[in-house]
Amino acid sequence: MAAFSRYWSLILNPFLQTLEMVFFSTLFAVILGLPIGVLLQITSPEDQGGIVPKRILNSVLSRVVNILRSFPFIILLIVIMPLSRVIVGTAIGTTAAIIPLSIAAAPFVARIIETALKEVDPGVVQAAKAMGSTNFQIIWKVLLPEALPSLISGITLTVINLIGYSAMAGAIGGGGLGDLAIRYGYQRFQSDVLFITVVIIILLVEVIQLIGNKLAAHVIAKR
Repeated sequence: MAAFSRYWSLILNPFLQTLEMVFFSTLFAVILGLPIGVLLQITSPEDQGGIVPKRILNSVLSRVVNILRSFPFIILLIVIMPLSRVIVGTAIGTTAAIIPLSIAAAPFVARIIETALKEVDPGVVQAAKAMGSTNFQIIWKVLLPEALPSLISGITLTVINLIGYSAMAGAIGGGGLGDLAIRYGYQRFQSDVLFITVVIIILLVEVIQLIGNKLAAHVIAKR
């Protein structure tokens, strides 16, 4: 019982910090990535489902997204430190880690959304156009609802990736389970703490994947 109490007091706060980082970084990544992903799709060539083809804009935006996606996260953490300091007043801690986590995940979310929208049946879009729908109505009432199961699966994958990123954020004082694993499991050679931390992260990933699968299946069943 004493051992359980010790582990509980040691792990609870880092666990809550991880949930905080993952929740808010996912939220901000979706807010940033959603319009970029939609823009990537609607400005793509007409034969790829673009409803407002803009070749130059699409090409530039696509390259920017690719560059951001290829940026190593551990380097991004260091590069974004001054921005984190400007926005939240500090470069370390859980709140500061949300900034680079959001920026790292946003281009990934954008590509997920673009891919999901590409999977929408072109016939549905053509039918909406024939009924006189505006481009905004096609995006909001046709593309996004039709792509919703794929979007849910993609965002679930984003959340899982952010759990891994949040563990890396612990390497530079980001807090959370990653910080706990490094400070206690690695630096103090407490292998039991390291093991428990890894198990919690695995269980967290499994739970999130299960929830994502259930939500996607529910949306498909409601159609």
